[in-house]
Amino acid sequence: MVAVFALLTSAAVAQEKLPVIVPYNYLDIRELYLDTSNHHTAMRPKLHTDTSAMYTEPYTTKRSWVHRKLFDEHLLEFRNEDYNVFIDFLPDFQIGKSKDGSRTNWLNTRGASIQANIGTKFYFESYFYENQGKFPLYLDQYIRKQDIVPGQGGIKSYSGGKAFDFNMASALLSYTPIKYLTIDMGYGQNFIGDGYRSLILSDIQFSYPYLKLTANLGKVQYTSMWAQFMDKHSKNFATAYDDLGYYKKWGVFHFLDWNVSKRLTIGLFDAVIWPDADSSGRKRGFDWSYMNPIIFLRSAEFSEGSSDNALVGLNAKFKLLPKTTVYGQLVLDEFKLKEVFKGKGWWANKQAWQLGVKSFDLFNVKKLDIQAEYNAVRPYTYSYKSTLINYEHYNQSLAHPLGANFQEVLGIATYRYKRWYGRGQLLYSRYGDDPNPATNYGHDISKPYTTHPNEYGNYIGQGVKTNLYYAQGTIAYIFNPKYNLRVETSLAYRKLSNSLNKSDDLIFNIGLRASFRQFYYDF
Repeated sequence: MVAVFALLTSAAVAQEKLPVIVPYNYLDIRELYLDTSNHHTAMRPKLHTDTSAMYTEPYTTKRSWVHRKLFDEHLLEFRNEDYNVFIDFLPDFQIGKSKDGSRTNWLNTRGASIQANIGTKFYFESYFYENQGKFPLYLDQYIRKQDIVPGQGGIKSYSGGKAFDFNMASALLSYTPIKYLTIDMGYGQNFIGDGYRSLILSDIQFSYPYLKLTANLGKVQYTSMWAQFMDKHSKNFATAYDDLGYYKKWGVFHFLDWNVSKRLTIGLFDAVIWPDADSSGRKRGFDWSYMNPIIFLRSAEFSEGSSDNALVGLNAKFKLLPKTTVYGQLVLDEFKLKEVFKGKGWWANKQAWQLGVKSFDLFNVKKLDIQAEYNAVRPYTYSYKSTLINYEHYNQSLAHPLGANFQEVLGIATYRYKRWYGRGQLLYSRYGDDPNPATNYGHDISKPYTTHPNEYGNYIGQGVKTNLYYAQGTIAYIFNPKYNLRVETSLAYRKLSNSLNKSDDLIFNIGLRASFRQFYYDF
């Protein structure tokens, strides 16, 4: 599952096959896994030149204008041999009930998008959403505590404090000067991995500005990205920096993806996070030593005498059968081999790992797909001495929504038939929570790891043992696949239990929705 992404095409320029822009989420990623070639599927968003997945029906003007706009076309289309521009209105109107029907939830979103390309080298997109909403109780409590709507930024009080007003924007400018290189300047999210979750870099959080260079050389794809994040936990800058708002921090990311064979792909990852200023407001700014595009900058970081936050990772996938792919990830935040071999649970052995499988056309039923995944993150992973430098943006992790100190298993099944879409999800997670705000057992990555109570004996699930169950079923009819306009209904069940708190909720929603945005409320 991903946020809104788009693709640039270089199709023939015949009247009915002009270059067109295809949202990545609709360009069926399953086809990339099913292809006999081993595509680079881990880095998203990505650009692609194949438009066949979107335009499966002949382009025609024989239908009425209303029919074409409702079912087949963008709201506004400007097609030309040299450029294309598509503009859409993106509504997201939902209403629902929670548990016994005593709580009414609703969402009122008005969105707009513009997508455009000039030739085959320049691509541009921009999305904006204005929202008001009232959420189920567990989300309402999370929003009030973190002062954000998950994945959608800060809030303002609405309807006498019973609901929230918030907005969301993203943009992307992409330039491909040669076929081997793509340059992206964006304001949005990125995702690295083949799973539903990513323990390396996920797309669960609010938008951030980034610059990304992607090189494709035969079987190797290499990405360098520089990004700026916001530390919403911290106070505003001192007087000299009041106009800059919350403290900022910077990140540099490298990902080398190698198609070893038609079955096996191995990806190597590293990241370094550093603060824009220290707690006294003294500016550091962008560190130009990190402009070095070579992977594994740990040596450069040490040469600068820096204590910046670095982590490395591995992403891999293997095509076990023609329609079945096994994938996984490994993350090392801090690591001492001798402490691992001791097996005494040293607090700074901070690792995370993932193992999953995807299978397509299950039981030979076309477009019946399943996915099963296991994720585990040791205590204190992604945390640091301060939120000025931890692996977090705008009060949300850059990796998993549960932070750290957890194990999770999940299963997802999807089925598509013509314009009908169905999805079912089951999730179980067990994590160790903190009994009070002053205690840190490693679940909340915004707490400094210097407050760990035990040097040894740290294990996944320590603290207040918490069980989380989540199940959701969704059925939708897609009116217009160009911008995913659909009528959708869903039913979700969530149960959380530990020695301090027990809650369960049954949530029903129905609505008219558009766009390819995906929000992660399953935590």
